Amino acid sequence: MALNSIAVFCGSRAGADALYAQHAYELGRLMAERGIRLVYGGGNKGLMGAVANAVMDHGGHVIGVIPQLLVAWESQHEGITDLRVVEDMHSRKKMIYESCDAAIVLPGGNGTMDELFEMLTWNTLNIHSKKIILLNSAGYYDHLIAYMDTMAEQGFLYSDWRARLIVCTDPIAAIDALA
Repeated sequence: MALNSIAVFCGSRAGADALYAQHAYELGRLMAERGIRLVYGGGNKGLMGAVANAVMDHGGHVIGVIPQLLVAWESQHEGITDLRVVEDMHSRKKMIYESCDAAIVLPGGNGTMDELFEMLTWNTLNIHSKKIILLNSAGYYDHLIAYMDTMAEQGFLYSDWRARLIVCTDPIAAIDALA
């Protein structure tokens, strides 16, 4: 399968560690250099803005999908290739999922966790077989990884989560894991 579009799920805030934004920007640069379109939440703030700006700065293509409710709040990105305003969060996630060949999850908050676990659940249910990469910048997801191991050890997962979610520590490894 050709890798044409990657969904990137990440925070609309930059977070406490400068490495988060550095990795977001580096990921966007790598995507543009490799001709991979970014599909993301359409915001211009935080890590969302960093990855979109990097793709655009390096001549790439970006599809942003933002619900009407968040247009003012997230400061929708007016400088991207294609900004799509949808009715609600469910429509946003569905359009992003349908528009990507794989997903990379960067640090983020509740929305990022929602998107990660929905992608993982759909993968487990064979609704899709898209690769999902967790970019564990500066150890941000160490506790989540330990929790996922606990869910597996306690018998709550139907399969090895590590077969469905590839953990990487830098953007180059994340992109290379999708090859």
